[in-house]
Amino acid sequence: MAEQRAARAEGISISRMSEHDLLEVVEIEEQSGLSRWGWAAYYAELQGANRDLMLVARPAEAIVESAPIIGYIVARETAGELHINNFAVRPGFRRRGIGWALLDRVLEEARRRKANAAFLEVRSANLAAQALYEKSGFRAIARRANYYSDPIEDAVVMTLNLG
Repeated sequence: MAEQRAARAEGISISRMSEHDLLEVVEIEEQSGLSRWGWAAYYAELQGANRDLMLVARPAEAIVESAPIIGYIVARETAGELHINNFAVRPGFRRRGIGWALLDRVLEEARRRKANAAFLEVRSANLAAQALYEKSGFRAIARRANYYSDPIEDAVVMTLNLG
């Protein structure tokens, strides 16, 4: 299964996010209906120790720096726990293995850092994202009522043992 997803994600390049990527990241955030972080929050996160857990995906066939960003993931590792904060793929590029490749890369980095668990919250209605997380080994452990706004929606808390 992992080999199939990796093969589908071929043709992309994953690299560390930079401040030059932030306008496109915010654009994808807005297109995806994520809770709004905005440019300043991503910029502040890039200044910290978790910048290696902020990744972008681009088509590999183009010159990487000028290729459009087609997906991104932002995570933070603290005290042996990885928390996935924001994660999205541009609407026209979904269901091609790009999300799986980004998630796999950030989990790989968390394991390299010796994190023992990964956590995330996902909108309760976002069944496609939940399915991706479940296929990657995450399991639902809790529900947070009215966690999201605009629209108000519950969050499903999911975890993965990285041991």
